[in-house]
Amino acid sequence: MFQDVLAALPLGLFLAFLLGPVFFVLLETAAIKGFRAAFSFDLGVILADIIFLFIAYLSTTKLLSRIKDDPALFLFGGMILATYGVMSFVQTKKVLRQDDDTPEIRKLSKSDYFGLAVKGFLLNFINIGVLGFWLGLIIVFGPKLDMEQDRIMVFFGSVLGTYLVLDIFKILLAKKLNRKLTPNRIYLMKKGISILLIVFGGMLIFQGLFPNQVNGIKDQIETITPNDTINN
Repeated sequence: MFQDVLAALPLGLFLAFLLGPVFFVLLETAAIKGFRAAFSFDLGVILADIIFLFIAYLSTTKLLSRIKDDPALFLFGGMILATYGVMSFVQTKKVLRQDDDTPEIRKLSKSDYFGLAVKGFLLNFINIGVLGFWLGLIIVFGPKLDMEQDRIMVFFGSVLGTYLVLDIFKILLAKKLNRKLTPNRIYLMKKGISILLIVFGGMLIFQGLFPNQVNGIKDQIETITPNDTINN
């Protein structure tokens, strides 16, 4: 079991610094709303990961092949993510026009923290690529763990635990930016995050509309060998 925990640590480290919409929104939330707000958001994200892991464990290769052959799922998730980014972009402009002199920092209520957890959950859950990611890990690491339920739970629990601990450090570092945030910097940060969400959503939409082209690009990348790279 201890070896399974050690094997999970590098994967948790990779997951914590995997750039995506959740990564940037987490840093934004920590910098603007503080530690507890960002931690609530992160708990929602991890809850979505746990549900994905549960689905992946039950479904394994069947669901993975379905996702690969059903680009409509990528299209649907991308449209939701891009729409969320556009709405966030527009709402940011409206808020800053109403209050152009003070940062958006206020004491949050319990309902606010719950709303942030729901936001983290939905932002992670609508990205169908996350489910594919966990399915792939189950398929790769499941046989190495002899498909034993206890070992799988320990391994992926350690992955998520490492991810959460590293996220806490990221939140603490981002929180220090709070003192340097001016209304204009907050405005630029929120605009940038919104644009990134639109870009990530657009990538999913592209994968849904042109699955053959995307798979062709992946195949070309996978066929490149070190010798080919050196010769070129």
